[in-house]
Amino acid sequence: MDLITELGTSTATAGHPSGVVARRSTVRHYLMCPPTHFDVTYSINPWMDPGKPTDQSIAMSQWQRIHDQLVDLGHTVDLIPPLPGLPDMVFAANGATVYGDRALVARFRFPERVAESAGYLDWFAARGLSVQQATRQNEGEGDYLAAGPWLLAGNGFRTDRRAHVETEEYFGRAVIGLTLVNDKFYHLDTALAALDERTIMYYPDAFTPGSQAILRELFPDAIIATAEDAEAFGLNAVSDGEHVLMPEGAANLTAQLRNAGFEPIGMDVSELLRAGGGVKCCTLELHDQRAQ
Repeated sequence: MDLITELGTSTATAGHPSGVVARRSTVRHYLMCPPTHFDVTYSINPWMDPGKPTDQSIAMSQWQRIHDQLVDLGHTVDLIPPLPGLPDMVFAANGATVYGDRALVARFRFPERVAESAGYLDWFAARGLSVQQATRQNEGEGDYLAAGPWLLAGNGFRTDRRAHVETEEYFGRAVIGLTLVNDKFYHLDTALAALDERTIMYYPDAFTPGSQAILRELFPDAIIATAEDAEAFGLNAVSDGEHVLMPEGAANLTAQLRNAGFEPIGMDVSELLRAGGGVKCCTLELHDQRAQ
């Protein structure tokens, strides 16, 4: 409780005469996968409709802008080769969770995505990381987000709650389980974003009452999304502590982020959203790992 109290203490007026936090970016390292084979040929979430046409060139353009914006901000972006027949591999966040020199590769729920795991196992092993595949359903950073000393861990749709124990043991980091209840927000990264070590934004109605209570206790100063923000996929965002790359259209979140001292940068992900993905889905953060 002392740790929770300490990290939950408000910093809303720290270091800035106007009462707004002076945010600071830190250099990050990401892994992305080009949408070379992007398509919607099946439906495994409510956003996917195989009956509606997709445009791979638009998806590539939207993905490229995310990639280039991260590079322009000074971050390192590595690429994993896309594999034929795996249209969702563009959503690299789902492929693994990585801390230090250890990678825990996803075990996907749906057969349509199972073959993606082999690509991530090979990529991390080739770069000298200690790597293993999860033994239970676990969809990587789609359901695991770092916030301070914790890994916030989603369950309810894609990641098995029992996978949290394995993840905690593998990384030696405390895992905080959070249960999702709205299938439109099927991964944690569609309902919550970590902005810095102490700050998150989230949509309460995506979680059970018990999980909402946990989030209120751990993050009393969290930015709260409206239903409209969440429907615009505004929480599927990537933050370096100052800049927040996020889907366009989440007007309330954008205003709150600016008021809190962050710099939101809107990204058009309209084509990627046809498969239920956005900015964060495309971006796997490699936390202090040594693969170069």
